[in-house]
Amino acid sequence: MSSPAFCLMGPTASGKTDLAIHLHRLFPVEIISVDSVMVYRGMNIGSAKPESNILAEAPHHLIDIREPYEVYSAAQFCEDAAPLIAGVLKRGKIPLLTGGTMLYFHALQQGLSGLPSADADIRAQLMQRAAEEGWPVLHSELLTVDPDAARRIHPNDAQRIQRALEVFRLSGKPMSELQENRQDSLEGISVCNIVVAPDNRDCLHDRIARRFEQMLEMGLVSEVEKLLADDRVTPELPAMRSAGYRQVCAYLAGEISESELPERGIIATRQLAKRQLTWLRHWGEETVWFDSENPDVLDGVAGLMEKTIRELKK
Repeated sequence: MSSPAFCLMGPTASGKTDLAIHLHRLFPVEIISVDSVMVYRGMNIGSAKPESNILAEAPHHLIDIREPYEVYSAAQFCEDAAPLIAGVLKRGKIPLLTGGTMLYFHALQQGLSGLPSADADIRAQLMQRAAEEGWPVLHSELLTVDPDAARRIHPNDAQRIQRALEVFRLSGKPMSELQENRQDSLEGISVCNIVVAPDNRDCLHDRIARRFEQMLEMGLVSEVEKLLADDRVTPELPAMRSAGYRQVCAYLAGEISESELPERGIIATRQLAKRQLTWLRHWGEETVWFDSENPDVLDGVAGLMEKTIRELKK
């Protein structure tokens, strides 16, 4: 008999957190956050981190586990999540993994090969080159040494270009080749992938716009100012380059005006949602989709979970 685990996925602003809270009230689940920004302390408003009263009712694993100046990777997520999942099952509970960082979900389910650890010197060299020549130039270099990775990475996706070139320099092998050697991180666990997303893209765009404007009203700019007051936190760090935070950093640096900030933040978040949906569509038949705007979405997801749990007990 397999043990169940549920992955509640979806684009940003699709209501995953609220749904997870409701499911926590209905099922003996423990929530594991799958969010590359919520892992950082102090990054609350811009990551839409649940309020403290919500976390008191439904604790989330893997929230507030790193400082913003630290780097947190998909490999580290897998290292952290695997024993957490085992612990939840040992306690007789059901793991409910929820969030929007699709790379983390993919790494956990498909496994990660033994990629080399980050190298500060190489990263500094690449950052310097990017500052002088631009990321598209480094992307062209990646196209030469690892064409498969380059085809999947946008010419301006700084973090992924940097990592792919770093892996090649450290190992002498393309990252895409190393990633072919994968191991299952969830052996003996039956994973049910649930996607919640609006069927109508306009609805998602509206939700994103409203939420970013609410973040600004809640004090997102002040939150970023406080983060940057720590000399160890810079706009170039992966945490600060996430959607919303990157645009506020640009505003504080005088690169965009106050009137431009909302539009820039909303556009960046919509682009993030588009990338997330692309990832999700590639999961294909391994996912069950629900319209997040349907008032019966909770009943639908709960019904699927109840059915899955019942069948695994047979």
